[in-house]
Amino acid sequence: MKNKYSGKCLCGAVTYQVDGQPVVVAQCHCDECRRLSGTGHTIGAMFPIAAVTMNGKLNEFRYQSDKESAVTKSFCGKCGSPIFGTNSRTPDHLTLSLGSMDDATELDVQVVIFERDKKHWDQLGPDVMSFATQPDWKPDN
Repeated sequence: MKNKYSGKCLCGAVTYQVDGQPVVVAQCHCDECRRLSGTGHTIGAMFPIAAVTMNGKLNEFRYQSDKESAVTKSFCGKCGSPIFGTNSRTPDHLTLSLGSMDDATELDVQVVIFERDKKHWDQLGPDVMSFATQPDWKPDN
């Protein structure tokens, strides 16, 4: 497995480097993660804060979790891409958004949390069409 990871936001204004393996890779279906991602879930890799070097301007949004911990979501101040989250219950760690990583091919989801909140539409059925690239499809007028 790799021991170094890197990533960036959509516009490239925020970049990061990580040394070491994640503590855990988790998929979360809680309401907050669903709203943050604009999809049915988020996927993140937790690392010790000391292993991460971050560059660029980040903005933050804080809220209280159901467990009464303080959760902070950090995102690019320019394009809004979610970069990482922290939780006061694990103050020495942060969870990087897997979608912001340059190459996360060796990382697999190890745990699913808030599975009870998973939306029925957050899965692909056997009849869903797939395209290798952007299709030429356009809506009918």
